[in-house]
Amino acid sequence: MRPRRKRRPETLEEKREARERYLGSWSPRTQLGKQILKNEIKDIDQIFDSNFKILEPEIVDSLLPGLEMELINIGQSKGKFGGGKRRVWRQTQKKTAEGNVPTFACMVIVGDKNGHIGMGYGRAKETLPAKQKAIRQAKLNLIKIRRGCGSFECTCGEQHSIPFKVEGKVGSVRVLLMPAPRGTGLVADKECQKVLKLAGIKDIYTRSFGQTRTKINMIKAYIEALKKLNEVI
Repeated sequence: MRPRRKRRPETLEEKREARERYLGSWSPRTQLGKQILKNEIKDIDQIFDSNFKILEPEIVDSLLPGLEMELINIGQSKGKFGGGKRRVWRQTQKKTAEGNVPTFACMVIVGDKNGHIGMGYGRAKETLPAKQKAIRQAKLNLIKIRRGCGSFECTCGEQHSIPFKVEGKVGSVRVLLMPAPRGTGLVADKECQKVLKLAGIKDIYTRSFGQTRTKINMIKAYIEALKKLNEVI
């Protein structure tokens, strides 16, 4: 008889209890993690303002309990005549003497919809370890972005868009992010909208150039553009 699988937490109370148990067994290895465990640092913005490097994903879990996650469709399922449906797993194969060895990869975006965003990419021989690697890397790559209202058509002064025009380039993909007035929405690709939503941007104009079907470079170009928002002008 097969053992019964554990039920995943569904309610908010169950998720909160599972998170407390997870953080309760955490023994930090870095000085930053020890300061957080002693409640010396209570806000994640203090880490970014001090230019500290996050080396443990539990640091992000303890300071940002409302962190959300999205998977990017970077793969494609098999179909007739080269077609197929987009999916989150990118599968590749390596030819060996024993046969074909498959490898799965996925890309994860994490954010709190309040100016904090992170991207991770993980590869493994199975789907679940690849996802866990991507989530861990996304938390370690968390950054703080600058938001604002830089459109000449809007004078609300709230943080619903970006303060100025920025550009990001990775490989052959080049993206241009421009401020938009309130009510415009996210004028961007469907997969790229996941990045903007988790970053807390509600209105924006975008333009893309190059091989935009390569979603990995497309998402990386968006992240590079958002990083430039922190540059002093």
